[in-house]
Amino acid sequence: MTGLDREQPDVYRPAEDSGLLADAAIEVAHGRVLEVGTGSGWVAERIAEERGLRVVGSDRNPHAAAEARDRGVDGVVADLVAPFRDDAFDTVCFNPPYLPTDPENEWDDWMEHALSGGETGRAVIEPFVAEVGRVLAPGGVVLLLVSSLTGYDAVIDLIEGAGFDHEVVREESFPFESLSVLALRQ
Repeated sequence: MTGLDREQPDVYRPAEDSGLLADAAIEVAHGRVLEVGTGSGWVAERIAEERGLRVVGSDRNPHAAAEARDRGVDGVVADLVAPFRDDAFDTVCFNPPYLPTDPENEWDDWMEHALSGGETGRAVIEPFVAEVGRVLAPGGVVLLLVSSLTGYDAVIDLIEGAGFDHEVVREESFPFESLSVLALRQ
């Protein structure tokens, strides 16, 4: 049975943001790779297939980790980078939940966790940026997808406050938002 045969309704499906992150990662990723919030494992699978790299896909959703494993990715249940050791990865990729949501209109299910970035859209980005440097190997790179919906300048302030330099490696505009993949380096 392939991952496509076992698609879970509670797992984020690849969309435009996924494709943008995958394209950036195929261009930039090197060494040991971690995809945080892997969802279906589609991005991690593309990196592994097209770059020949070993990719760990983590997600707090156990259904997502299982689907990533079905795709041949080392899928693990994890909250951001919490369980990983220091200096473990040369590349860390993340398409975070970034949609600003009203807490009174949130529901408590796996798709909400995959999409909701809290009131500002940065509720998951903030702890990720604060912690990711710990698991990044010297010379490593973080590929972070950022939406204009989250307040681009506020995200840049978080990145710089955590001691990262950044550059835009991919960008695409849509009628409702602009997406950028930023490469962060210490």
